[in-house]
Amino acid sequence: MLRRVALTALILAGALSGARADVYRWVDDKGEPHYSDQWFPGAEVIKTDKARPPGAGAAVRSSDQKNLAAANTKVSAQLNDTDNARAVQEDVNKRREAVCKTAKDAYMRAITARRIYKDDKDGERSYMSDQDADAYRDSLRKTVQDNCGSVPQFDPNAPIPEPQPIPEPKPIPEPKVNPADATSP
Repeated sequence: MLRRVALTALILAGALSGARADVYRWVDDKGEPHYSDQWFPGAEVIKTDKARPPGAGAAVRSSDQKNLAAANTKVSAQLNDTDNARAVQEDVNKRREAVCKTAKDAYMRAITARRIYKDDKDGERSYMSDQDADAYRDSLRKTVQDNCGSVPQFDPNAPIPEPQPIPEPKPIPEPKVNPADATSP
């Protein structure tokens, strides 16, 4: 009986001393966390047997929470800035593509046209002289070069593309009105 009591006391003492050991945590290459009572390079202490002054745990936890909240706010702001920068860059690229397409279309129309005209204030056409038309084509070429980076090649033997027909406007449907609501008593 005395032996059993001594043996039980030894087992309890060993269990209690093991419960007060430091606990370390680390994450392996696969991203899985591991826990141990022995230190491993890169491990952080999760639980320690060192005594802390009373009330220090709450102060440490609140300062850790404040630091964590500040870090989260900073990361959130950085992510928002990154998202905003990406959205602005996408808008700039879309605008650049639209300006480039418009400039290329105007340049190709000017090259394929035999005569180039301007609309007057009255809506009448006034045709440019050959020198003015060449200067206009050069300015369009420079605009394409500036906006697109390269100028499309012109093959004088290629067939001239047919102008795209303007689609007819679709009729606007009349609003559905209940005759009973439309009449006054």
